[in-house]
Amino acid sequence: MTPPAPSARRSFAAARRGLALAAASALALTGCAVVPHPPAPMPSDWVPSPSATPMASTVGLSPDGFSAAQRMTVRVRNIGCGFVNTGTGFALDAFTLVTNRHVIDDSQTIEVSTHDGRIIDATAASSTTVADIAIITTTESLGGAFAARAEEDPEEGDVITVVGYPNGGKLTTVSGVVLGSVQDPLGSAVDTVLATTAVVQPGSSGSPVLNDDGDVVGVVYAKNPDSNQSFIVPVSVLNTLLAQPALLVPERVDCS
Repeated sequence: MTPPAPSARRSFAAARRGLALAAASALALTGCAVVPHPPAPMPSDWVPSPSATPMASTVGLSPDGFSAAQRMTVRVRNIGCGFVNTGTGFALDAFTLVTNRHVIDDSQTIEVSTHDGRIIDATAASSTTVADIAIITTTESLGGAFAARAEEDPEEGDVITVVGYPNGGKLTTVSGVVLGSVQDPLGSAVDTVLATTAVVQPGSSGSPVLNDDGDVVGVVYAKNPDSNQSFIVPVSVLNTLLAQPALLVPERVDCS
């Protein structure tokens, strides 16, 4: 058999190199094709599936038409240094209630209105820099319904109910779902707070946030008007404050 001419051998070798390069290029393109695309951003309107039914549908009313949650919730009126501010609070016992620190800032007189129309003067108020929480005491009894505090914070997807006096008006109950933990949007010293879908208004600050059993799992303190999200101080923070009274300091009137 006559060996191929040198020019033929060179053409054959070139063809083999061309095939090898084509195969390598095909492998390289195949490798690029399997690299995943970056994940899309999380949707801003996502709401987790509710874990239960709203508390208001499962709790019976007392003979006067109010639930225990409504009976323990009070309107807080701060007659301050040239202004009047309203918020909400809830009774821990006959003479102690919880609200927000910003509700009672710069107060001269604090009045508490109960569900049955009684007006009670506060005798002392303390607040903390740990969170937007304040404790108010009275000499006259707030009534006979008091908050039961949960031992654990609510989780994402839990149904919650907020009882309060939005805009200083009538007692209102609204429900929502816990969205999860977020950075405190107001920088109130707590690292993280909980966001919910419950719609609140000015005057709702200090409202109790209840789980499906009627236990307090947080305290409303802010809202995002653009997304209609509300933010709550989780009950774990409230429980820590109540267990360590040294974290609470007396509020002083300062109208200078």
